[in-house]
Amino acid sequence: MLFMPIRRKKGILAHKSSRLTKKTLRWLIVISSIPLFGIVTAFGIAPNTPSLEQIQIEEIIRDLSIPDIVAETGHNHTFWHQESIRRGDTIAAILTRLDVRKQDAAAFLKAARDSRAMRQLRPGKTVYAQTTANGELLILRYFFGNEELFLMEKIDQEFKMSEQAIELDSQIHMKSGVVKNSLFGATDSAGIPNNIAMQLPEIFASDIDFYRDIREGDRFTIVYETLSDNNGEHAKSGRVLAVEFVNKGKSHNAVYFQSSNGNGGYYTPEGESLRKAFLRSPLTFSRISSGFSNSRFHPVLKEWRAHRGIDYAAPTGTPVKATADGIVQFSGSQRGYGNIVILKHRGKYETAYGHLSRFAKGQKKGSRVSQGDIIGYVGATGMATGPHLHYELRVDGVQRDPSKVILPTAPPIAKRDLQHFHRETKQLVARLTIMRNTHFASLN
Repeated sequence: MLFMPIRRKKGILAHKSSRLTKKTLRWLIVISSIPLFGIVTAFGIAPNTPSLEQIQIEEIIRDLSIPDIVAETGHNHTFWHQESIRRGDTIAAILTRLDVRKQDAAAFLKAARDSRAMRQLRPGKTVYAQTTANGELLILRYFFGNEELFLMEKIDQEFKMSEQAIELDSQIHMKSGVVKNSLFGATDSAGIPNNIAMQLPEIFASDIDFYRDIREGDRFTIVYETLSDNNGEHAKSGRVLAVEFVNKGKSHNAVYFQSSNGNGGYYTPEGESLRKAFLRSPLTFSRISSGFSNSRFHPVLKEWRAHRGIDYAAPTGTPVKATADGIVQFSGSQRGYGNIVILKHRGKYETAYGHLSRFAKGQKKGSRVSQGDIIGYVGATGMATGPHLHYELRVDGVQRDPSKVILPTAPPIAKRDLQHFHRETKQLVARLTIMRNTHFASLN
């Protein structure tokens, strides 16, 4: 059986073989003697053996029949493709990127017009498709919702659709790496899936600024899960179960635990919550273009004045996250701020997010938001010379420097859960220790 791996790029071409000459055949015999899936090793010639010049070479030419597979055209081959769903994507656009021919794309869209899954195209999730070399769609799979499978198969030249809940099996993986140029370059080199790598900034969002704080030589060890269907085929990557991230020489550790009330979160191995009341930054990746200052030359007004917030430079459309749980106090346009969202938090705290290009859908005054929820998108409205986010932390109505305010933390593991927590996370911490010691011993 011929197996073709999942691919992303176009163009694996096959053609009928012409008649083999004796010279070509000799090359085929030499090449076929090399193991297809072997390991490249060094070799030597034992002493007291004849030199290569003394070995008699005899040329033997035989007629060999050519297997049908060599002469077979590429149209009989099938390929697995995968495409990540992008923000604002449509299934038609995804089918185009999957190289599905137009007539099959049209037939698919007709067959899937009543599909729940096709109305739940969530950015970051993956669509898998099997096609022939000429773009005929044979199978399309998409895991959506709460572990549900959308399956479209071509049977007797017609598309048949099914949507059903499935049971997924979990596999545990352990990986380590060292940052050389960038965090994601390091996670790619370690073979860590992108959606697992993207969880790291979320887990340590209150302790590490992943734009400003990452340094060459930082290292990490991750224990994470992947989920497969009953056939053993990869369905999706799960969550990070435990992680150690050493940033600028300081070790940060986290383990995942679900408490008795059903809420899951990340804690230190001692049971302290990693979730602070406020995130370090409202943007996952950005740079500070202007800090909190009592005197700054305003680029629009052309005068020196106080800058009572922090500006984060980022492209238009970059998602802006609420740095803490709160209630929308204001959402609209406000003088030099342009489009702004103001959130009221517990106690004496407020946050403001200015110069937005647009607001998150369904957001209005009085709406509740949770830490990490997207409340708007970076823009250049109001008095702004370019796209950026103006962020303010207000304490009792007065703007304060977020980097200098001591903010409250989330409560630790409840006493009733503490024994269960240590029992559940003991193995995860042990896995981290084993993997860390094994990997970094090999680097020395």
